[in-house]
Amino acid sequence: MSLIIGLIGGVFGGLVGFGGGVIMIPLMVDFLKMTQHRAHGTSLVAVVFTGLAGAVTYFQNGSVDLTAAGILATAAIFTTRIGARFAHALPEWKLKRSFGAFLLFVSAMMLAKPYLPHLESFFPSQEARAVILPASGTLAGFASGMMGVGGGTIMVPAMVLCLGFTQHAANGTSLAAMVVAGSVGAWTHFRLNNVQTGHLIGLVPGVIGGGIIGGMAANHMPEAYLRVLFSAVLIWPGIRNLKANPPRKTAFVAGNTPHGQAIDTERSC
Repeated sequence: MSLIIGLIGGVFGGLVGFGGGVIMIPLMVDFLKMTQHRAHGTSLVAVVFTGLAGAVTYFQNGSVDLTAAGILATAAIFTTRIGARFAHALPEWKLKRSFGAFLLFVSAMMLAKPYLPHLESFFPSQEARAVILPASGTLAGFASGMMGVGGGTIMVPAMVLCLGFTQHAANGTSLAAMVVAGSVGAWTHFRLNNVQTGHLIGLVPGVIGGGIIGGMAANHMPEAYLRVLFSAVLIWPGIRNLKANPPRKTAFVAGNTPHGQAIDTERSC
């Protein structure tokens, strides 16, 4: 099952240029019965391996800006660890709600992508890089550590819309940066016991193989169709996670039975 989940996540990620974490996490929770925390940590480990394979391919094609990747990674390293620890500190239902909001954000970004204005003409090149790269790396690192996904949802739009990167250069640079930063987040999750290592045997080759298949298929499918499909897939788990409820509180009061009577305090209020 973990291999199948990895394949599905990899195919969807390869089709739209994102990591497969946003697809794998809901599937791991539903079918592998992982807790939300372990799904996030396990996903991030798998995404690091996927990012490494993708970054090598982009680098061989000359689509990685090593200077930009270094700046992004340096900023993201610190906040990835913070994001992982923040996720660990959240109750399960709050992490589910946060992940649901993130899925809906990614879905909206995919739909709005063609209509977002390019702002590179408003930013002097060097000054923009000095501010936008560290800022986007900081945000992407925290989101990656907390959500268990790659940082492309934040880094790539920032580089394309504000700095004039081509889509391929932004993808490759983002992947290279997050291999380093994601490794720190994955190690932090591992130390916090949020990685279910047994499932990585299937997830890692599955998501890498699926990413290759998805990338090849993307060349033969209209981009608009892919964006709508991916956005639609994310809406249902996004709404479902956003509606996660806190656990009910119960109290025991003395009654006629030896162990008393359980009362649902939320219902009785």
